[in-house]
Amino acid sequence: MRFIKKFFKFIFLLFILFLIGGWFFVKTMFPKYEGELELNNIDKKVVVYYDDNGVPHITAKNKKDAYTAFGYVHAQDRLWQMELMRRISAGRLSEIFGKDLVRVDKFMSGLGIEEEAFKIIANIDKNSESYKLTQAYLNGINQFIENGATPIEFHLLGVEKEKYTINDIYNVFGYMAFSFASAHKTDPLVNEIKEKFGSEYVKELGIPMEKSTLIKNTKNPKIKSDFLKAINEITKKLPVPAFTGSNSWVLGADRTQNGRVIFANDPHIEYSQPSVWYQNHIKTPDYEMYGFNLALTPFPLLGHNKEYAYGLTMLLNDDIDFYIEEENPNNNLEYKTPEGYVRYKTIDKTIKIKNAKDTVYQVKSTKHGPIMNDLIDFLNDKRPISMKWIYTHLPNKLLDVSYKISHAKSLEEFKEGASLLHAPGLNIMYGDAKNNIAWFGAGKLYKYRDSINRKTYLNGASGKDEIIEFLNFEDNPQAVNPRWGYVYSANNQPDSIAGMLYPGYYLPEYRAKRIVELIEPKHNFTKEDVMKMIVDVQSSVDSKVVRDASQVIEIEKLTVKEKNALKFLQSWNGSYKQNKIAPTIYNRFIYEFLVNTFKDEMGKGFNQFISGIPLQRKMIAVQMAKSKSVWWDDITTKDIIEEKKDIVTKSFKNAITFLTKQLGNDTEGWMWDKVLSLEHEHAIGKGGEFLRKIFNVGVFEVDGGNNTINNQIFKLDSTGYYKIKAGPSTRRVIDFSDVKNSVAILPTGQSGNLFSPYYKNQADKFVNGEFVKMRINPKEYKHSENRLVFLPPNE
Repeated sequence: MRFIKKFFKFIFLLFILFLIGGWFFVKTMFPKYEGELELNNIDKKVVVYYDDNGVPHITAKNKKDAYTAFGYVHAQDRLWQMELMRRISAGRLSEIFGKDLVRVDKFMSGLGIEEEAFKIIANIDKNSESYKLTQAYLNGINQFIENGATPIEFHLLGVEKEKYTINDIYNVFGYMAFSFASAHKTDPLVNEIKEKFGSEYVKELGIPMEKSTLIKNTKNPKIKSDFLKAINEITKKLPVPAFTGSNSWVLGADRTQNGRVIFANDPHIEYSQPSVWYQNHIKTPDYEMYGFNLALTPFPLLGHNKEYAYGLTMLLNDDIDFYIEEENPNNNLEYKTPEGYVRYKTIDKTIKIKNAKDTVYQVKSTKHGPIMNDLIDFLNDKRPISMKWIYTHLPNKLLDVSYKISHAKSLEEFKEGASLLHAPGLNIMYGDAKNNIAWFGAGKLYKYRDSINRKTYLNGASGKDEIIEFLNFEDNPQAVNPRWGYVYSANNQPDSIAGMLYPGYYLPEYRAKRIVELIEPKHNFTKEDVMKMIVDVQSSVDSKVVRDASQVIEIEKLTVKEKNALKFLQSWNGSYKQNKIAPTIYNRFIYEFLVNTFKDEMGKGFNQFISGIPLQRKMIAVQMAKSKSVWWDDITTKDIIEEKKDIVTKSFKNAITFLTKQLGNDTEGWMWDKVLSLEHEHAIGKGGEFLRKIFNVGVFEVDGGNNTINNQIFKLDSTGYYKIKAGPSTRRVIDFSDVKNSVAILPTGQSGNLFSPYYKNQADKFVNGEFVKMRINPKEYKHSENRLVFLPPNE
């Protein structure tokens, strides 16, 4: 008996020791927000004040010291995020996640991002301030790697920490640029529709087809969309968010109550945990900026100080083109050019895989770019398809762009920084304390011959389908202090550029139209008005789609329940509040409408079309407004030619039948919050329900939809439940009549450290449309108890 008691006491003691050891181990992973630390590479003491939202306010005697400290504190809150971001373009995700990411690594590492970065870095000006401050920032990160706590994700996955270099920063730039692009999500499908069904079908998608140089397909099978399916599967597996869209508007002095500029911006990016942006405030005797930085980027892409504010949206210009190459029938190492056959450039690459053997593959490239067939498994098209991406064809000045726009002393200097951008295309927005407002469509734009169509595959061998001219930046779309008193962008089509509507993948007018509707009649905007506007959830276009549909729905074929549901739609003002019923009916109706209109021709390609590509989103209103269309006929029905009324009526009836099964007979219970939800996913949270509950943030019920200023982006699919995948990555409102009280919000919180109090402290405020102050007044943050002091060695 004594033995048993002693045994249990021993076990109990071991258990207590285990708990104590575990507690001390976990404590080592807590971020350090107060106290003193020795930091190499600084000349003077640097003090970091953390405010009540975990934003570091870095005060230093010089910028080198400030950026060194910034690197340290940025890594402390976001090292895991940095680790993921640097691995994407390098093809190193499989090292930590295993064989499921091999296809992702093969594709991303084959795009040429790293190779282009090596060229740029080899010729970089090492005496430039942008380079010196970047190195200081990297030095701070690497000191945290040496001396700081290891994030829990590294322990769970067995990842060894590695020092960072400037190559990693350029890898982040490359991934950012690629995630902004859209051609790879659209062109392969458009080309296949053209080859299988002809020009008429493509014209009705709003894509002119005359005089295009196309290589004819010799067979006419059903659309398979292998290319687009593979791209979607690859991007879906990425453990970090992609960029999707954005809003921004800047109101001139004549539009505001206090006669000062008001700036608003909310870039739309896929939701994730941690949030995309890291807020920080750097202040030295000769510099100040309250910035929002991507992981592993030293200079903010969004920012403001007392003198000016800036932000961005996606331009969505076409900067990727696909070519059909002609291989030498006698030598598969050569391809045809106007000067004859030349050898492919080849690079052998190795992908390291966790718990598996390395895999080796070869990238073949033409003068246009890499051959996609070698990078995408199961691509059944036997023709060599190369991808020309302007990002890898021109010198990359993104480091200088981000430095110059965040260090500008005037509108002219800011414009100079914007003009250096080649890719990705961005709408760069600006407002200042001198009441200047501006919008610059930035990116290197170019021309082909007039008759070419860039939405389909081009001829790689003829030499006729090549760029003939790069446009001067002054020809880019832009507006500086326009007479109408405001500038805005919601990823919509810019006005004519160099005498043409520039090709792109612009989003439909939904958000843009609503922004203009709210701004045009008003000349006394306050900060509070703009804060309300940026979370507006009323669509100006969806109600018009309902009106167009109502004109052809055959009422006599509807049941009493269906007629009642139609009344909900017809009386709807487009509001996407949680308690509204009409959005639930509308979105199911639109899904059925797209299925019945396009799926018969598109076949397997429909799943890629419905995934939310700009083309699909644009076609909802465009197609519903047409009375005649080749797409109305269901090609699977024999001896029947369907008309618009048949498709629309069938779609509406199908929608009501589905919703009755999904949500019950009582239409009053079909509220929007029953089908829409938001969850911020962490890469580790995808590993099972237990990890999901620990690392993910949410689930939340939210206001908003695909077509509202408060853009909550989801995919229409057969389930009838809409999981929001993207939306505002931050909301910012800067009022130059009271710049010290400007506001912002993040979707979750400042820190990516699970044990930080700032991991998710903004999440509830975000879904409720609330804001927190961006503190630039020293009196508001210097009283903070969370004060981290960095001291130079031996001080």
